[in-house]
Amino acid sequence: MTTTDSRWLLLIHQIPPKPDYLRVKVGRRLQRVGAVPVKNSVYVLPDNDQTYEDFQWIRTEILAAGGDASICRAEFVDGLTSEQIRRSFRDARDADYAELSTAARELRNSLGSADRDTPRGRAARPDEELARLRKRFATVAAIDFFGAPGRGAAEDGLRAAEAGLRPGQNPEESTREHAGGTYRGRTWVTRAGVFVDRIASAWLIRRFIDRAATFRFVNDAVRVAPDEVRFDMFEAEFTHEGDRCTFETLLERFALADPALQALAEVVHDIDLKDEKFEREDAAGIERVLSGIVAAYPDDAARLERGGQLFDELYTLFSRAQPEKG
Repeated sequence: MTTTDSRWLLLIHQIPPKPDYLRVKVGRRLQRVGAVPVKNSVYVLPDNDQTYEDFQWIRTEILAAGGDASICRAEFVDGLTSEQIRRSFRDARDADYAELSTAARELRNSLGSADRDTPRGRAARPDEELARLRKRFATVAAIDFFGAPGRGAAEDGLRAAEAGLRPGQNPEESTREHAGGTYRGRTWVTRAGVFVDRIASAWLIRRFIDRAATFRFVNDAVRVAPDEVRFDMFEAEFTHEGDRCTFETLLERFALADPALQALAEVVHDIDLKDEKFEREDAAGIERVLSGIVAAYPDDAARLERGGQLFDELYTLFSRAQPEKG
């Protein structure tokens, strides 16, 4: 995201002295959602639906432990400027990207070793390390709200490591193959009350990523089993990243370059984020149909089933609208 918006969310908290671990735990939560401090016990995020939800969960956790926390919307008019805050976000993400670049370079240099299968209990195998770095990159990119310049170097480093690990194979194809092998026959967990992004993402998962996928719907942040994958929810493996909705994140992470899917992603983005980024004239009508599905089917599984039919039809329509390759 490269927004210059000056609207902010502030979390103002007071953490009790006991238990001792709570302050560390809350600090880690704030780091994960990308918040930066502006004063002691005052943290800031850009104002959008996802960041508001992130702060709500952290506030709930603080209150449950006997602390106090408030969330407010603010615009800085004197003293600290919005540009200074944006610079703080970019600096924080640049530090993350620099760590990733270093780790990717070390991985690339290590591939010259004849013995890639390290003994159990020692360092991870190169493919496992690459998967870990890619997951870390996705986590950082999700909270890179203002386009930190270090992202490009981190991406280049990961691509170089990928090329060294799988010489002669297209990096985009190998990423998709690796991801597809990891996410098959899984249970995908998301928030209850599904609407456009979750309905569309579930359709995409079952149609193009994990044909044997099953879905579970929850009302709050939950612990998931080792074979479960979260999407479009707090701390999910696949959720909003930068200015992308979850559907767009899935397309990028699984290297799905189908033009019809890209067209669908534009529609889902404009409905979900309401920023008119793609100015899709058909978004309003499709949103109306999805609202009808939600009204007619209170059960989430039924919404996915009926919504999946709609997205099947839209995918066919958009596929036919693409120019044929000659």
